[in-house]
Amino acid sequence: MTTRIDKRFADLKREGRAALVTFVTAGDPDYQTSLDIIKGLPRAGADIIEFGMPFTDPMADGPAIQEAGLRALRAGQTLIKTLAMVREFRTGDATTPIVLMGYYNPIYIYGVDRFLKDAKAAGVDGLIIVDLPPEEDQELCLPALKAGLNFIRLATPTTDEKRANAVFQNTSGFVYYVSVLGITGTKTPDLKSVEQNVIRLKGHTRLPIAVGFGVKTAEQARSIARNADGVVVGSALVNAVKNNLTKTGKPTPETVKAVHALVSEIAQGVRS
Repeated sequence: MTTRIDKRFADLKREGRAALVTFVTAGDPDYQTSLDIIKGLPRAGADIIEFGMPFTDPMADGPAIQEAGLRALRAGQTLIKTLAMVREFRTGDATTPIVLMGYYNPIYIYGVDRFLKDAKAAGVDGLIIVDLPPEEDQELCLPALKAGLNFIRLATPTTDEKRANAVFQNTSGFVYYVSVLGITGTKTPDLKSVEQNVIRLKGHTRLPIAVGFGVKTAEQARSIARNADGVVVGSALVNAVKNNLTKTGKPTPETVKAVHALVSEIAQGVRS
């Protein structure tokens, strides 16, 4: 099985550069604005798109992504609408990989078999489900792999040699290395530590390793891209949405532009 994610990393390896992986929350601040944002991400420089599935209890997310999820839920975003957005995106882009990121509960309520069928049909390429450890692979990981979707696992600074073997056993697509301990967007990564851990983890897997949590600037992205196969930017983009809303949380003419401008800036760092 070769997915869009596999092909994209293979293409970038031939180009000799890392991938820019961008995270935005589906439906933030509303359906149409969110759709406009993701449609423009590839042109702005995104190589892979992570699309956050809003959830009422996002325990691993920092304040910025929590607030984005709440804005989306208040605007009426649902898992059905998130899949509809992917379908609309695919009408104009058949090549950019899309990864849905979030928590298991909404998928469980939706129904695993139904979700995997609908996600695949919509054009989803992979899943990151942050609250399903390897011990629960039979719940979603193994069915997702069987359905032709990549199942992407998180590794952290505390993932030791023994745990790494379990984490990578059924992982595919790429490994998401969480560069800091704690929730998203609240700390700045220690670039030397990131470099050492990426090299260490590459001893356990041939999969590409993308580094995220706390990446905010082109300079940080440039430094991480020297050793990693991908750089993930999330909270900074979500904050770009927040900082360009009205006082009542409505989009402005600058909302979409601000996100794309930041993506372009960070993309230059990755590519340099």
